Amino acid sequence: MTDQNTNSKIAIVTGGSRGLGRNTVVSLAHDGVDVIFTYNSNRAEADKVVAEIEALGRKAAALQLDTGNVATFDAFVDNVRSILKGWGRERFNFLVNNAGTSYHASITETTEEEMDKLYNIHFKGVFFLTQKLLPVIADGGRIVNLSSGLARVAVPGSSAYGSLKGAVEVLTRYMANELGARGIAVNTVAPGAIATDFSGGMVRDNPEINRRVASMTALGRVGVPDDIGPMIASLLTEANRWVNAQRIEVSGGMAL
Repeated sequence: MTDQNTNSKIAIVTGGSRGLGRNTVVSLAHDGVDVIFTYNSNRAEADKVVAEIEALGRKAAALQLDTGNVATFDAFVDNVRSILKGWGRERFNFLVNNAGTSYHASITETTEEEMDKLYNIHFKGVFFLTQKLLPVIADGGRIVNLSSGLARVAVPGSSAYGSLKGAVEVLTRYMANELGARGIAVNTVAPGAIATDFSGGMVRDNPEINRRVASMTALGRVGVPDDIGPMIASLLTEANRWVNAQRIEVSGGMAL
């Protein structure tokens, strides 16, 4: 069992109860990092992740959060401070802005309501949650924002989602510039198509889509969560301390 001491690093991961977020949380725990993660509605799954992390000898806490509802962020930060205090700490080290939802519609079919919902989760929420947590993140910490291969490759039906992920990539560079004085590095990780329950399990469960994605990927298959979580965890280590303000696509070489 890994020693739990005050020298261990602490990460906050949004959307950590499922998919890529869950894999990231578990990968961080394997690397000796304690984790506070958020879930939207499924407390039972969140509890399973907490148990899995604790079985690895790390501390874990799950907090409910709708990352599209900025009005709840102050209370969330108070909860984070309480957990940190219980762990004998005042600061956390890493923030992974992972939580997100999918949306597939053409430009002509996209509604204002759905665009606003995507904006609140994928951009406004990322901006203001990071802002609210800045007093609590340690100097020399690291932030990873999740983007998508769809910010680079224009796939019909993904205009709203892909555009907002592109905005996150620009925001990442601004964050890196403004937070550099505190020694905080900020990067974007952009996964390609991954076999999870995202988009209703479309890539994972639809053989035709799975085959199509594999055919346009240099390494010849679709991605799996284990391709992403360990990469994000490694980006937060000292080995990558000089990587900053970068967009790193993790897609096996899609649409080259």
